[in-house]
Amino acid sequence: MEDEKYKDQVPVVEETKVKVLLEIEASYGPDEKSDYPPAGTNSIYSAILSRNEAVKDAKRLKSFLELRDKYVKQNVVFEDPMFPASDASLFYSRKFPMKFEWKRPSEICENPQFIIDGANRTDICQGELGDCWLLAAIACLTLNEKLLYRVIPPDQSFTENYAGIFHFQFWRYGEWVDVIVDDQIPTNKNQLVFTKSFRKNEFWSALLEKAYAKLHGSYEALKGGNTLEAMEDFTGGVTEFFELSEAPKELFMIMKKAMQRGSLMGCSIDVFSASEMESRTDQGLIRGHAYSIIALEECDENGKDTKIRLIRLRNPWGFVLWKGPWCANSKEWSTISIADRENLKKQTIEQSEFWMSFNDFKRNFTKLEICNLTPDTLQGDERLSWTVSVNQGRWVRGSSAGGCRNFPDTFWTNPQYRLQLFEQDDDSEDGEVLCTVVVALMQKGRRMQRNQGARYLTIGFSIYEVLNMMRGENQHLQKDFFLYTASKAKCKTYINLREVTERFRLPPGEYVIIPSTFEPHQDGEFILRPIVFVSDRARANKEIEHDGIQGEKRKKRKRKPYLEEEETEEEKQFRAIYKQIAGDDMQVCANELKTIMKNVLSKHNEIKTEGFSLETCRSMIALMDTDGTGKLNLQEFKHLWKKIKQWQVIFKRYDKNKSCSISSFEMRNAVNDAGFHLNKQLYDIIAMRYADEHLNIDFDSYICCFVRLEGMFRAFNAFDKDGDGIIKLNVLEVTWFECLLKNGQINQCLNHDLQFISAELSSN
Repeated sequence: MEDEKYKDQVPVVEETKVKVLLEIEASYGPDEKSDYPPAGTNSIYSAILSRNEAVKDAKRLKSFLELRDKYVKQNVVFEDPMFPASDASLFYSRKFPMKFEWKRPSEICENPQFIIDGANRTDICQGELGDCWLLAAIACLTLNEKLLYRVIPPDQSFTENYAGIFHFQFWRYGEWVDVIVDDQIPTNKNQLVFTKSFRKNEFWSALLEKAYAKLHGSYEALKGGNTLEAMEDFTGGVTEFFELSEAPKELFMIMKKAMQRGSLMGCSIDVFSASEMESRTDQGLIRGHAYSIIALEECDENGKDTKIRLIRLRNPWGFVLWKGPWCANSKEWSTISIADRENLKKQTIEQSEFWMSFNDFKRNFTKLEICNLTPDTLQGDERLSWTVSVNQGRWVRGSSAGGCRNFPDTFWTNPQYRLQLFEQDDDSEDGEVLCTVVVALMQKGRRMQRNQGARYLTIGFSIYEVLNMMRGENQHLQKDFFLYTASKAKCKTYINLREVTERFRLPPGEYVIIPSTFEPHQDGEFILRPIVFVSDRARANKEIEHDGIQGEKRKKRKRKPYLEEEETEEEKQFRAIYKQIAGDDMQVCANELKTIMKNVLSKHNEIKTEGFSLETCRSMIALMDTDGTGKLNLQEFKHLWKKIKQWQVIFKRYDKNKSCSISSFEMRNAVNDAGFHLNKQLYDIIAMRYADEHLNIDFDSYICCFVRLEGMFRAFNAFDKDGDGIIKLNVLEVTWFECLLKNGQINQCLNHDLQFISAELSSN
């Protein structure tokens, strides 16, 4: 037993830190404030059904070139049916404080151009939408031409092959997707309302913003965010997040190396209340506003053998408000050498850019965001190879949304991912053998679901070393393991960002990663990306496994025949009850079975229930009806009762408070005890289907679930002729299979030659 293993141990107490951030610039523009509707709990059904429409767009519509050529040939302009020129594409909670008119560039100006003299950061001026976080990322993107034209394919124009259709590419949860839009843009008084270029006839930045808005459902969905989100969507890179108050001493060199490797960087000043949003510091910086980091320089100080470190920033609003040291024409410029001064002058300084000392940067800003194009460390010179796995997962209320370690009763129910580390790093010293791994946990679809009240969940993860006795066993670790085992590593804090990323160095071994929300019972989807590094001297396979996703093929188990036994006193009693209700034919329908079960259960005081529902009784008949009459005879009823008694023992084991219900979190163990081995997705579905609003499953729902599982396994085994755990059905067989389960004909068909039935279906 699990609890015997830890009998004499003391539970481990671990502290979990949490931090909640306000989103960057949650307003419509530089001067106007606005509040979102209150956040609500989003149903997992919504997450399943309302998949990202732009991702569907990439799969469903023909390729951009095919569509463009089609419309060019027809001499008509494209109108996007999936992101129409209407209010639905603009907002979901309230109207913007102005009237919009959707226009194509040719209706706004003469000689419209997609890109003029290359796409650069001067082409990005913020409009009336509070998406400075996005524009800061776009400005960083323009510094890397290769990346830029990965996101903005250059084969587009308003002259050659023009049909009012454009496309952009974004990294989306592990894959690149192509987002197609028409060129109708929101205007007011013939001026672009949102992002624009300082050139009146250049439109790449406005159309890129529109494609990104489509990716998330509306323009309003872009209001407020963190720069790392867009950086990651533009690159598929690995993010790192620094609190500048806790930054490492070598931060300048880390940032310098990131710049050399093409990483994107941004910064901001945290706000802790809505009243602070977009307020200005004494030196002109804007709180809750995103800035791009453009360059870093080290300059010789006049008359001294020291260096002055400078950093260049950009304000997406298109103008500078910085009034501190190193602002334009300040006295500090005279303190550096003439050579350095001339060198900095040669660098293009736009109207929206400004310099400050690196020390002032650390004093004034609170947060630094870096998106690395590769996961190589920024604190060393080595370049490493790595393997990465993208694991899709979900937290489901009542099943796998267990919350953080502060909630020990449910923490163990969170999704679990196995990780194996074998090879040590090249720089391991003093006999210490360590392996490098980066863990990135990203929640999915929350911005898309804002119109349903969704906000970013507060998320994080822990890493546990798997005990020797459990290694190689792809099983879900139980509650006691986490009660009596300390984590080997974990994220520094749980935080309400889209992604939480941490870098660790751990001894070789097998580990399990537990991603979770801070609070339990919160529905959400996520991807987990463990990135395992391989040193130059070793190339070993790194395996990442997830419990239940790829299970071992089990040999077909022989079904034990039913054995006739001498009747007990209990069996004699319900035989009398059965005969009284069944009548002369000694068979019962679902309604009669409901009455019998109520009478039988009333004699068992340990189960406080009013009996089974009609739906459950129908499922029971579907399971045990071997002769296809749609009724149960006495023998079939006896076999059913034996099953129920076995399942009742398991139920009582987990009904610890004698409430005649069990927690949906315990249903996983109950199902396993009954001999059903399911994958994680099925445990989630059981919780959603059978748990009540208090996350409890009553006896009736419990038995109904087990009856249906038993029926499904029987039907599957009937098709699984070679016992390898795999069946192959054509479309007619699938339909037939479903009808059997719905209409209660499972066992009737088990007594026939399924190969003959399959042949008949195929011939028809």
